[in-house]
Amino acid sequence: MSIAYNPSLQCQLPIILALFQGGLLVVFILYVDYDDQTSSLPLSNSTLPKDNQLYEIFPFFKDINVMLFIGLGLMLSFLKLYSFGGVAFNFLIANFSIQWSLVVQGFFNHYEDGRIKLGLENVLNAEFAAVTAMISAGAILGRVSPIQLLILCLLEIPLYVVNDWLIHKYFHIIDVGGTVAIHVFSCYFGLGISRIFYHPELRVGHTKETTTPNSDLLSLVGTLFLWIFWPSFNSVVAKAGNAQHRAVLNTFLALSASTLTTFAMSSLLSKKGQISLVHLQNATLAGGVAIAISADMIITPGGALGLGCLASISCILGFQYLSPLMARRLKVQDQCGIHNLHGLPGIIGTLGSIIAVLFSPIDISDLSLNDDLYYTNGLKEGSSALEALGSNGTWNSRDQAMGQAAALGVTFGISLLGGYMTGLLLKIPCLVHPSYEFYFDDQPYFQIKDISENNWNSKDKHDRNLLMPLKEV
Repeated sequence: MSIAYNPSLQCQLPIILALFQGGLLVVFILYVDYDDQTSSLPLSNSTLPKDNQLYEIFPFFKDINVMLFIGLGLMLSFLKLYSFGGVAFNFLIANFSIQWSLVVQGFFNHYEDGRIKLGLENVLNAEFAAVTAMISAGAILGRVSPIQLLILCLLEIPLYVVNDWLIHKYFHIIDVGGTVAIHVFSCYFGLGISRIFYHPELRVGHTKETTTPNSDLLSLVGTLFLWIFWPSFNSVVAKAGNAQHRAVLNTFLALSASTLTTFAMSSLLSKKGQISLVHLQNATLAGGVAIAISADMIITPGGALGLGCLASISCILGFQYLSPLMARRLKVQDQCGIHNLHGLPGIIGTLGSIIAVLFSPIDISDLSLNDDLYYTNGLKEGSSALEALGSNGTWNSRDQAMGQAAALGVTFGISLLGGYMTGLLLKIPCLVHPSYEFYFDDQPYFQIKDISENNWNSKDKHDRNLLMPLKEV
C-alpha cells in the first residue's frame, strides 16, 4: 500500500516547533537566570561546593532520565508497525514538555524580582510535569499525529501545574512520589482525550494493532528499566535521610511484590497457565505507582508488600475485564492501558495513604509534609499520626485523611474535564489527523528503509544465506 503524502505535516510540524523554540528562547533571554547554586557571580554564589544540590539530586536525576527516555520509550514500542513512533515521539514530547514546564512552573513558583531562578531542581520538577503528558499520550498511542501530541503537551502542562498547586496548598496532600499529582492526573486526562477519539471500527481491532515477539521483547526491556529505577523516582523529593531511605525500601518491596503477584495471577487467569506479556509489561510496575504516595511513611515492610500485591491484582483484572467494559460501555479506548497501570493502582495507593495517616506511626522529623503544616504543628519525631498532626488542635489525622481523599477527587474531576476539553481541541480540522488506515503506522512520519525480499540484491541474499541455520546431514 502506498503512503498518502500529507503536505500539512511538512508545514505544521516545523512551524510549530520553530515558533515554540523561538518563543522560549526569547523568554529565557528576557526572564531566566541561574539560581544561587549555579550562578557564576562570586557575590551571589554563597553555597559551598560540597553543599551544592548537584551532589544530592544528580544521581536521582540520571535515573529518572533513563526512565523517561529509555524505559518509557521502549515500553511504548510494543506495536509491530509503530515502534519508531513509540520511542521517537516519546522523545519529542518529553523535551517539548520539559522546556514548556520550565517556563510555566518558573512563572508560577520561581518568579522573583522579575526573573525566573533556574537550577537542577527546576529541571527535575519539569520532568515530573512532562511525565504526565507522556503517560496521557499512551491512551491515544498511534491514533494521533505528532502535531496533536504537541498541542496535548501545550495544554496539559499548565493544568497539571495548577492542580498540583491546588492539592498541596488547600488539601495539604502528602504525595512524595506523585501518585495523585502525576499518575492519577495523567491517567484521567488521557482517558478524557481518548473518549473524544473513540473510533467504532476499533471495537473489532485494527489490522495493524498487533505485536511481534521482537516488539514485545523491547517493551519488556523498557519495563525492566522502569522497574530498576522506580525507587529513585519515588524518593528523589523526600527529605534526605530516614525518609528517603524508607522511600527507596518501600518502593522496592512494593515492586517486588507486584512482580511475583503478576506471574502468579497472569498464569492463574490463563486456561493453559501461560503468562501474558501485557501483564508483565504493566502489572509488575503497579506497586511503584501505588506506594508512591506513602513511600516515605512508616507503613511497615508488610504494608509495602501488601500494596504491591493489591496494585498488581487490580492492574491485571483491569486488563482482563475493565478495559473491554470501558471500551464497550463508556466508549473509552485505552490504547496502552494507562487506567490499569496508573489509575487503579493510584486509587488503591491513595486509600492506603489514608490508612497510613490514620493508624501508622510517622517519623515527622524528616517526613515530606507540606511546609505550612510542618511548621505550624511543631511536630515531634516518633509520634503517631494522630498526635503529630493534631498537636496544636488545628489539624489532626482525620483532617489529613480527608485532605488526601479530597485531593484525589479534585484531581479526578480536573483531569477528566481537562482531558475531555483538550480532546475537543485536538479534533480541530486544521490539525493533521492520521486516517484510520494509517493508525499505528510509522510510515507517514518516518523515512524507513524498505528491506523487503524484492529489494535485496544478490550480495544481500548471499550474506543472508550464510546466516541461515545449517541443515542436518
